[in-house]
Amino acid sequence: MPHSRPATWMSRARLAVVAMGLLLLQACSVELYTGLNQQEANEIVATLVRQGIPAERQAGKDGTMTVMVEKGRFADAMAVLEEAGLPKAQFKTLGEVFNREGLVSSPIEERAAMIYGLSQELSRTISEIDGVLSARVHLVLPNNDPLRKDLMPSSASVFIRHRASMAMNELIPQVKMLVANGVAGLTYDNVSVVLVPVASMPAPVSGQTGFVSFLGLWLHPDSLARARWLFFGLGLLVLGLAGKLAYDQWLKRRDVYSLPVPVKKP
Repeated sequence: MPHSRPATWMSRARLAVVAMGLLLLQACSVELYTGLNQQEANEIVATLVRQGIPAERQAGKDGTMTVMVEKGRFADAMAVLEEAGLPKAQFKTLGEVFNREGLVSSPIEERAAMIYGLSQELSRTISEIDGVLSARVHLVLPNNDPLRKDLMPSSASVFIRHRASMAMNELIPQVKMLVANGVAGLTYDNVSVVLVPVASMPAPVSGQTGFVSFLGLWLHPDSLARARWLFFGLGLLVLGLAGKLAYDQWLKRRDVYSLPVPVKKP
């Protein structure tokens, strides 16, 4: 029985350490985005880390990823991702647009779905250009009567939000040609392109990321106080464990080396 007491005390100490660590992690981090694929999560984490904001990924049971950041840096993280255009917008394909169940659609609904699907496909293609943060394509395709003489021409408007460091003006002819060739009846001159440059945030200088060193670890100031309390609590547990073990060893040695007192015979 005496030998089982130190083991029980040590197991309780380990449970206390694990509980304190879990509470600290839970208090420090909050969910930023959920339901991401691996590529989206990698892009978000890499962008935040480059700006000096600690972030991590967590895999869910359904195969999606969740990005976690410190609670005190949530607003900064959202501002950085908004400027970087992350996570990127999701566009539907023509197959997804027309993959509908139910009653047969009317010709007007079918035409509206076709225009929407084309705009989604073109927006997706333009978004893949290097330096483009987000893109939208708006199509105007009048349903002209072939018997009329004054037919209304088709037109398109392209909105591109891009990094200021990328010279997108040189790509305007290619973008107009891409949209004009992707829509039947649309001409090059009836495609307008609007560019909105976005200045990139300066990367933090090495050694000036806002972190402080604590026991060889670089921590954000918001987490420094919690780290100190955790280190203080772990130190107390270690000291208490060491004292308990030393006391048990002292008791064992006293029992082993104590000599029996001789009893005098009457």
